[in-house]
Formats: sequence, C-alpha cells, structure tokens
Amino acid sequence: MIKRVTILGATGSIGTQTLDVIRTFNKEEPRFAVVALAAGENHSLLSQQISEFRPKWVSLKHERDLEALRHQLGSLAHGIEFIAGEEGLQVLAAQSDADLVVNGLVGAVGLIPTLTALRAGIDVALANKESLVIGGHLVRDALEQGGAKLIPVDSEHNALFQFFKSCSTEEISRVVLTASGGALRDWPLDKLDNVTSQDVLKHPTWQMGKRITVDSATLVNKAFEVIEAHWLFDFSFERLDVVIHPQSVVHGIVELCDGSVLAHWGAPDMRGPIQYALSYPERSCTPYGKLDWSSLRLEFCSLDKRRYPAFEIVVEAGRKGGAFPAVANAADEVAVQRFLKGEIPFTRIPEILKAALEAHKSVVRPVLEAILEADRWAREYARHV
Repeated sequence: MIKRVTILGATGSIGTQTLDVIRTFNKEEPRFAVVALAAGENHSLLSQQISEFRPKWVSLKHERDLEALRHQLGSLAHGIEFIAGEEGLQVLAAQSDADLVVNGLVGAVGLIPTLTALRAGIDVALANKESLVIGGHLVRDALEQGGAKLIPVDSEHNALFQFFKSCSTEEISRVVLTASGGALRDWPLDKLDNVTSQDVLKHPTWQMGKRITVDSATLVNKAFEVIEAHWLFDFSFERLDVVIHPQSVVHGIVELCDGSVLAHWGAPDMRGPIQYALSYPERSCTPYGKLDWSSLRLEFCSLDKRRYPAFEIVVEAGRKGGAFPAVANAADEVAVQRFLKGEIPFTRIPEILKAALEAHKSVVRPVLEAILEADRWAREYARHV
C-alpha cells in the first residue's frame, strides 16, 4: 500500500532530506506518494520538487510568489491547487488526503498545522520542536481528540520513541538526552564575549540551519528537547537529564529500574530518523544511518552550567509551564537573529531570555490565542530590550 505524504517545510533541511529518503525508497517500488508540498519563499527549489514529485497541493508563504511559481512550472501547474500563507499550511495539513504529515517547519508557525492534522486524525512526523515546546498541552489534547499518532523526527526523541515501544514507563527510572555541546564546546569561557557568527555556525558534527546551530552552541535547543520529551513521554522534569557527548552517535539513553542502561546508537544523519518516521510502524532497510562503530571512542561528560547558562533558564520556563516556553522560544529566535546580524554579542542571548521571562505574566494552560499573543509580545520585547 502506498503511503500518501504531505511535507511542510519542503525546501528546508528536514524537507529536502525527507524527499531524498522518499526518492531512495521509491527506486525499487513505489512506496510513497507526495501529495502536498509547502515552502516559505524558495519557489525556485519548490518548482524543481514539484516537477519531480507531482503533488496535488502546493503552498507558499506569500501570495505574491504563487504567480512566479506557476510561471516556472508552465504546463505542470495544471491540476495543482495553489494556496498561500498560514491558511495554506492548515489546508495542506488536513485536506490534502495525506496519511502522514511531515512537519519540518521552523518556529511557532508550525504549531497550528500540527494541531490541525492531529485533530483531523492524520498522523504527524514531527520535526517542528516548537509545536511541543510552546503548545505541549494543546498537542496532547489534539492527539486524544483525533486518535492520530505523533512520531518524533528529532534524532534524540526518535531514539527514545523506539525505546518506549519495548519498555514501560514504570520500568524507566531516568531518560538521558545527549548533546554535542556545539561549536564553542571547547572555547575558553573568557573568550565567549568575542565569538563571531562564523565561529558559532561551524558545528562539529551536524549540518543544520543557522538558528538551530546557534541554539546548539547555547544549548537552548537541548533545553527545548527536554520540554519536548516531557510532553512526548509524560515524564517529569526530574526524570529527564542531559549529558555532553561530542561524537553525536549515541542519541538517547534510558536507565531502567534494575540498573540496566540502554543506549541508541546511530550515525549523525537525520535521514535515519526520517525514514523510521516515514515507514513506522515498520522498520525498513535503507542505506541511511549505517555506523562503523567498532573503532569508535565515545565520551560523555556532565553539562557545565557556566558555559551554557541559557539551558537552565529555558528548562525552568518548561517547569513553570503556561506560556513561559512560548516566551522563551520567541525571545530566543529574536536574540539569535540579533546575534547573527552583529547587533549583540553571543553572551547576550541568555540575558535576553532571562529578562523576557522575568517580565512575562503567564496563565495556567493557556488557550492557543494566549500562546500566540505571548509569542508576539516576547518577540517585540526581545527586539528592544
């Protein structure tokens, strides 16, 4: 049976790798049909993807780019439903006749499509961490309402997701996420004020977008992953931990109640978790994720809070709940942009996060509108603080 797939964020890192996996799977026999593609502003690459995969639905961020896209496609545009903006994302998430929605969007814009698909009973392969970071309780409600499945794509959560298929919550005493430590892991602490964006964007093991690469250096991304794990697996923050693991081949660790420790190994290649999410609940053989482990020397060390002050700031926002995680996410996104533009030093990022969270007044279990309002407020605050 051919699985119908919608990809949100098709021209980004997750989207292009998802299409690469589908391309590989379909070489021997058709297993996946791409029914819808959504992108931001890269209509040139989207045009190439449409030509190859022939989706029935297409969405772009701006209405003005649709005409240029139609012109590039020529006769291939016939029979395609074009739509723009956030409405386009929602339509593709729920009405594109998909069996699986791959959410590779970046930022808070990914929350509503996740909720839309889950409420419609459509499974979601989730790479948009903001969906759970800022709206974890809403995602939980949507899962219960629609009866769909949520399959995490992040390598760490994908690893833990596989563990939870064979281990019960009662058997697990602690869950450990691994972090590479980012590009500044070995820099002297007194030099961090002077790092440039070029320094921070030289990630030692992963090829990722700019924001997540900076977040890897501050460990904000790992704090977000702790919040995600809390909502995904219903684990308290006290049972979630992080260790620095420079080699990035052990993606998740669980400590069992009898003292046993299970670790998930895999190559630092996102196509491995993506193919697992696409083929779930089956495990398919592919060329991705092959790891020559026999000669590896692995290192693990505890997290230095002096080097990563933003980590605890964001985890504490997760513990508080409400709209605090939404404020942390929005303030971080703006602070990272300001750093990349050269407006602030690297060490100012955690200071902006702390200031925004201290200034915010939250409510318990906010509705979607309150979360989006907190997001808007935090962005404005972080631009001027």
